[in-house]
Amino acid sequence: MARVVRGGLIQVKADVPLDGSADDIKRRMIDRHLPFIEDAGRRGVQLLCLQELFYGPYFCAEQQVRWYDLVERVPGGPTTRLMQNVAKQYGMVLVVPLYEEEMTGVYYNTAAVIDADGTYLGKYRKHHIPHVAPGFWEKFYFRPGNLGYPVFETAACRVGVYICYDRHFPEGARILGLNGAEVVLNPSATVAGLSEYLWKLEQPAHAVANGYFVGAINRVGVEAPWNIGEFYGQSYFCDPRGRIVAEAGRTESELVVADLDLATIQEVRNTWQFYRDRRPETYGAIVEG
Repeated sequence: MARVVRGGLIQVKADVPLDGSADDIKRRMIDRHLPFIEDAGRRGVQLLCLQELFYGPYFCAEQQVRWYDLVERVPGGPTTRLMQNVAKQYGMVLVVPLYEEEMTGVYYNTAAVIDADGTYLGKYRKHHIPHVAPGFWEKFYFRPGNLGYPVFETAACRVGVYICYDRHFPEGARILGLNGAEVVLNPSATVAGLSEYLWKLEQPAHAVANGYFVGAINRVGVEAPWNIGEFYGQSYFCDPRGRIVAEAGRTESELVVADLDLATIQEVRNTWQFYRDRRPETYGAIVEG
């Protein structure tokens, strides 16, 4: 029996002025996103995810303390509160990636999960923090996540979150499956020449290995003044067989919409019995040392 969830992903160019205060930059970027969220509401999207650190540029391209001013409390910060109202207005589940302040000087790369009635359900903090040349200096900004791999029971489905660099690590992707995720969303900021050849390899592989849907979101365009490369977009949904079912282009801000038939999960797992046949008692070497 079909159980269909309409999912949406938003990729947006961060082509806004970077002068003024952190609040000015946030407002400009949020204003860039709101029309796409409104369009998602018109199109009946039930589960919507925004791109990594959606309310700013990818500031990790440099190491400057000015970007600490973008942090907010989660929950309780102004962007989370705004998105709770937006979720309630459109009756859709929102996954909102932002820069979280736990306390002064302790910051995380975080995604807030908000239910369709505006209820804040919880958050995921990015576990794996890259420090990779050129221009991915994330250890300057983020502490590694410490909340595990939660799965959120939402009005749409059971939702897990992975963030960008996390996708290179299959262990957390498996834990999300074991925790019951039906759709795993991965908001990202990744450029051509570094990982593009992996973009449509790793995440469909996670979907196949774990028998769930994946929504992969990437930024789009070249962000001045750093120009570390082209964020190549190509946000997509793939199904538990690893097939891409909807995809954006690489040059434009876009909303990707796909109908995800969650009944496919059982069909695939009834064929590929990976959860039955896994041997966790033999995997100790993964975590030793």
